[in-house]
Amino acid sequence: MSLFQIVLLIISVVVLYIFFKQLFSGSYPKRGIDFEAKREDEYIGTITQIDKNMKNPPAKLTRVQELNLIAENALESGDYQEADKALSSALILDKNNREILLKYGHTLIALNRLDEAKEIYERIISIYPDEDLAYGSLANILHKLGDTSKAIEKHKRAIELDGNYAPHYFNYANTLHDIGRRDEALENYKRAYRVDSKLKEAKEMVDKLS
Repeated sequence: MSLFQIVLLIISVVVLYIFFKQLFSGSYPKRGIDFEAKREDEYIGTITQIDKNMKNPPAKLTRVQELNLIAENALESGDYQEADKALSSALILDKNNREILLKYGHTLIALNRLDEAKEIYERIISIYPDEDLAYGSLANILHKLGDTSKAIEKHKRAIELDGNYAPHYFNYANTLHDIGRRDEALENYKRAYRVDSKLKEAKEMVDKLS
């Protein structure tokens, strides 16, 4: 055997050795499983389902909105002290916020802090003179504080601003009833019930006074 043939034999043996070693080691490339993404945001192939479903992140709430949400949850659970804290903090940041002011006035009434509530509703009216709810609530406070003439004035203004809101007539009727003006009270209880037949309290007073 020549030297050249010996060299070829050695090369052949080495190649066969490498081939069979690779074959039986199991490390040869396997279609579809060996190539993997190296990062979470590295995708293989076409667009994935997660890409189709991606949406813009929700807008971040402002601090006033966060406090308003806290107050709403507190009011729903009857925690007026917590609502007071949240709303008063919100008003430091946005002192003329109509929604916050109305909720704060309601909270103060629930806490029986009538003088403070009166100031809040007067403030609302000075900023938003068309806010019928402020007139109606202020009328109720004035009635509780014994200022009946001003209470009646505010009740009438609330009705002028929104004649389709049954509680305005009902609250006005309550004030009239308390000062002995029963006929006028009866008429306003009837109006309240005509506007909203779900207001059963109005129907009860109509039956009582008729």
